[in-house]
Amino acid sequence: MPIHPEQCRAARGLLNWTQERLAAAAGVSRSTIKDFERHRHALHQSTEDLLIEAFEQAGAQLLPHGREGPGVRLKRVPRP
Repeated sequence: MPIHPEQCRAARGLLNWTQERLAAAAGVSRSTIKDFERHRHALHQSTEDLLIEAFEQAGAQLLPHGREGPGVRLKRVPRP
């Protein structure tokens, strides 16, 4: 599933992450995140995979483009 720039910004917002934090978690440069979120360029598949993995590891779930468009939500955290 591809990630959209709007999903990237939304996932960062839900996690309260800066572009720098996402870049560090995914192992990519901040400029890659910035340019992607501003629609300046598309991501390589390998970079996209890194971003998705970083979000999933942090608890953000990307939702596919459905009737209402792509989305993001936080995964349910089990209660102790």
